[in-house]
Amino acid sequence: MYKNILVPHAGTAGGNEALKHAIQIAKSNSSKIIILHVIEDMPHVPILLHSSQMASIRKQLREITRSMMDHMEDEMSKKTKLCEKEGISSHVKIASGDAFDEIIKIEQNQKIDLIVMAKRRKLKGIKSLLKLGSVSRKVLEHVSCPVLIIDIEKK
Repeated sequence: MYKNILVPHAGTAGGNEALKHAIQIAKSNSSKIIILHVIEDMPHVPILLHSSQMASIRKQLREITRSMMDHMEDEMSKKTKLCEKEGISSHVKIASGDAFDEIIKIEQNQKIDLIVMAKRRKLKGIKSLLKLGSVSRKVLEHVSCPVLIIDIEKK
């Protein structure tokens, strides 16, 4: 039923819990897991600076982003070992940009059947759906596949 499972992982305990759920689902469906980590874009350089200063700052921001991507590639690769131990095929995708945009791109391009993600806030009642984090709320509203949102605070 679920051949391709996407797990957006922010490098948090919630992401680890979402991955555990995805692994359990994948075991019973012979699924493949894609672990996605998105490095948010750095703020833009103020235009009041001299052009040489702007170029230098932009270069530094690119280097920082690259370093963060390399670090998270290593960290998320450790997560694939959890999948391997359970006999689950998985791979890591590290992207830079807006988390929602990257989730949508992968959902559409990789034919994702299920998204398993953690939420950031503890929610109470029906009105709480409006309080979901902007990424999880947008994902729920815009993807065509089922979404499983893990609440680690209820454990």
